[in-house]
Amino acid sequence: MHAPNRLARAALRFKPSAFAGTFVALLMAAMIVSACGLLLATGLTASVPPQRYAAAPVVVAADQNLRYTIGTGEDRDEERLALPDRARLDDSLVAKAASAPGAAATIADLAVPVRTGKNVPVTAYTWASTAFTGTKPASGAAPRPGEVVITTGTVGERITLDTPAGPREFKVSGTIATTATSSATGDATATTGIWLNDADARALSGHPGKVDAIAVLPQPGTSTDALAAQVKRALGDRAQVHTGDDRSTVEDRGLAQAKEVLIGLGGSFGGVATMVAVFTAAGTVALFVGQRRREYALLRAIGATPRQIRRTIATEALLVAPLAGALGCLPGVALATWWFGQLRDKGAIPESVDLAITPLPLFVAVGATVVTALCAGAAAARRPAKIKPGQALAESAAERLRPGWIRTTLGVGAVVGGCSFAGLAASETGEDAANAALGVVMLFMMAVALLGPLLARGCTAVFGLPLRAAGAAGSLAAANTRTNARRLASAITPIVLAMAFSSVLVFLHTSEDRAIEDQQRAGITANQVVTDPAGLPSDAVARAGAMPGVATAVGLTRTSVLIPNGGTGYTPSEASAQGVTGSGADLAKVQDLGLSTGSLAALAPGTAALDASLAEAAHVRLGDRLPLLLPDGTKASPKIVATYDRGLGLAQLTFPQADLTAHLTRPNPTTLLTRATPAAAAPLATLGKVTDAAGHAAAQSTDREVNAWANTVMAAVLGGFAAVAAVNTLVMTVFDRRRELGTLRLIGTTRRQVLKMIRWEALLVVAAGIVIGSAIALATLVPMVNGLTGRAPYIPPLLYGSFAGGILVLGLAATALPARAALK
Repeated sequence: MHAPNRLARAALRFKPSAFAGTFVALLMAAMIVSACGLLLATGLTASVPPQRYAAAPVVVAADQNLRYTIGTGEDRDEERLALPDRARLDDSLVAKAASAPGAAATIADLAVPVRTGKNVPVTAYTWASTAFTGTKPASGAAPRPGEVVITTGTVGERITLDTPAGPREFKVSGTIATTATSSATGDATATTGIWLNDADARALSGHPGKVDAIAVLPQPGTSTDALAAQVKRALGDRAQVHTGDDRSTVEDRGLAQAKEVLIGLGGSFGGVATMVAVFTAAGTVALFVGQRRREYALLRAIGATPRQIRRTIATEALLVAPLAGALGCLPGVALATWWFGQLRDKGAIPESVDLAITPLPLFVAVGATVVTALCAGAAAARRPAKIKPGQALAESAAERLRPGWIRTTLGVGAVVGGCSFAGLAASETGEDAANAALGVVMLFMMAVALLGPLLARGCTAVFGLPLRAAGAAGSLAAANTRTNARRLASAITPIVLAMAFSSVLVFLHTSEDRAIEDQQRAGITANQVVTDPAGLPSDAVARAGAMPGVATAVGLTRTSVLIPNGGTGYTPSEASAQGVTGSGADLAKVQDLGLSTGSLAALAPGTAALDASLAEAAHVRLGDRLPLLLPDGTKASPKIVATYDRGLGLAQLTFPQADLTAHLTRPNPTTLLTRATPAAAAPLATLGKVTDAAGHAAAQSTDREVNAWANTVMAAVLGGFAAVAAVNTLVMTVFDRRRELGTLRLIGTTRRQVLKMIRWEALLVVAAGIVIGSAIALATLVPMVNGLTGRAPYIPPLLYGSFAGGILVLGLAATALPARAALK
């Protein structure tokens, strides 16, 4: 008898088509794993050289994350949640950092958003920062109080700047060349901006007693590491010390946000995608082994030992899996590159960040592919290897009807778990419902895979009745599917995967988007809306209120806050918020929040109005105080004076602007809601872009385009992979039936009847997959969408029809084409 490796090579040489389906499945799995791994690796290691702080070896900044602990004992783990806005340092820390041994100078850095007389947004810096940026005046002198240095202008002229503290007039004391030489690199870099006297910058920043960062310059002979250690010792845990490329995260918070996006995609979504990919590939390997049960039965009959059978299957896996994994990494790199480029084009990732194509994710993808093939092959080989030779020959002639008790028990447990999670999600609201519903789809998918043969027989019993009325071909199809339930189950499972995951991802967005649009349409009662994403003038509300024809004007500043006990298990959650410039009574005239309890007239400093679902999640009621973190991480406990129902489309929390101003980088309103006559549109246009309520709601939808795109891409990746797996499985099953199809032709069945039988079987498989997948998607979407929006899912008929139609076309093509080839 041949050695196991020679048997495996012989099988591969004489039956290459039998290995092709397994090869494709493993290749696709490697593609998904490598693409997600590359995104995750980039998120973990992404860095860019600092620009502004290039000559400051040590930079001190506040922690930009809320850190919290989950679990207890050995399961205790520290998590973090990024703050919505920049956290700042107390001014007193500048002197403490200066006391560190080895520090030659400490410079308080402060960026102040201002608008020029032409309403152009510009960032103003403290003049002291030029000590580490290398900026030198081309003419004039450093600014004194009431003076500025600018890039273009004339020394001695007077300019007006709109600052967070209101419009101020300044005298130009000097000008800066449009290029400056970096003191760190010696390179000429373009410069733009405005420089204020240090005292003016602190007074006008809107953050009294706070600085953005502290740049520490070393004494001669002091190394960066030694200086950083001394500064850290002097400041303790009240600040974070940054060196090297880590300084760039202080310059631009976009890098930290991009890392979160990439880690979320590569980690969270990548984990689900990897599980689906590995799971599907394992199913294909198991199908491949199951199709060759006759060969293994013959080997057992002629004396092959169980160990030799297992070694043969393992050798076959090792012959296919490494090559499939290595080749799968090539499209995986291409997918990651395209995905990363799209994220960068849409502004989710800074232009300075590049995709890190490192070997580790590729090795992990190949390793996962090999392990998947080996484990799936070992599980599938368990029965062929241990069964008695005579029994093996008997079972190879007909499919075993009784499923294994371990598989059945696990499958029933998955069904019970899915139902329990669905009930839990239905009883919760907000993010709690969404988090619980995520377990529903995974548990039900596991149940489909484990109970596949039983589900297949049930589908045959239901769909087989009409098939028997379709003539001889239909009766043959019904009999075949009933007799070969395992083969049917292997084809149904990837179709269910494609339908369930694509539907959940896409219809979750359509449902949430529909609810947001409806709430915005009903909630904005203003007839003239003025917007500027960069921020309206600081006095926009007062100027609008004084215009002829304007009865009411209210400014809104969009931001977010963190609620420490607003999520599942009292974990922190982020909530959208709006700051109101104007009274609560005026707000009620231009915005209908759908008030449930309380009154907006009571809105005053130290109070807030809250969305009802968020109030329920945070376990607070009218009159209670809600502990939260303002955008920069400052703790606050506003008193709840009202609750409302339209927080999803408008804002989950509503504050007086006075409570938010000192905690925002850009405190100016971005939206101005007015009740005005049509004639007031022209004067209002001097403040920003003017639209009506409907136009404003439509413009708001563009802000959700990135999320919609992300959901669509994830649905395409998961659904596309599952669809390819379904096609692959269907092709494998048809080619495996060449002997059966040839027998039907020999006993007188016409070619047309055989093809019609195959077509009916494909329709049964596709129908069963669509129905089961849709049921799983609904079981997930109903509690999830109800918890998030308080309403039923919105499923566009045409979009759902395109999903079902696409799967139907793929199913028919994947069976008809190989069947025609097999009949030649």
